Amino acid sequence: MPFEDLGFACIDHHRQIRRGFPEVIYCPGKTTEQIIKIFSALAEKGNNVLATRAEEDVFEALAKTKKFPQARYEKSARAIVLEQKKPPGSETVLPIVTAGTADLPVAAEAKVTAEIMGQRTELICDVGVAGLHRLFGHLAKLQKANVVIVVAGMEGALASVIGGLVSCPVIAVPTSVGYGSSFEGLSALLTMLNSCAAGVSVVNIDGGFSAAVTATLINKKIEAKK
Repeated sequence: MPFEDLGFACIDHHRQIRRGFPEVIYCPGKTTEQIIKIFSALAEKGNNVLATRAEEDVFEALAKTKKFPQARYEKSARAIVLEQKKPPGSETVLPIVTAGTADLPVAAEAKVTAEIMGQRTELICDVGVAGLHRLFGHLAKLQKANVVIVVAGMEGALASVIGGLVSCPVIAVPTSVGYGSSFEGLSALLTMLNSCAAGVSVVNIDGGFSAAVTATLINKKIEAKK
């Protein structure tokens, strides 16, 4: 099949086949027909496939083809997941921490992405600064992690708080959750970029996928040296 017919030009920066990573399709901007064509071309090679930011009607259209009955739709993450090769699981758990329940869609995207890349994850929800006392019950497990993902909207302060409590890298994800002056995540982004806690790195607004890839690369490097 010709290169352009496979639609590889549309897969752009999400193609992560190296080191057992899945093939990944970024769905916004593509038609349902394009997504199904790309998905099929990748899946038919026996690879794991992840389609991010996918609407449910895209999954329904894919399911109607009956080509990949094992594909599933993760509604909270807006992701289509096809796992054809079970990746080896990580030794350590990757915590994904949210400030509030409203941050869960971004955290779910991070969770689905990390898991298809072989990471064992744990979701720790609703421990933001408005209910900071809930965080301390999870502190021991956070301090055992090689890397932590922190997802927060509003002012985004949770990343700095956790960054000051752990001795591992913190991947901070600002979300677009918040009232008018949050500027659709810009306030949280700026807070995280200006964190005084060393070791906090920041991905783009709502970038659960990017955070999961970064955290997975860090964890794999650490575990490979053990």
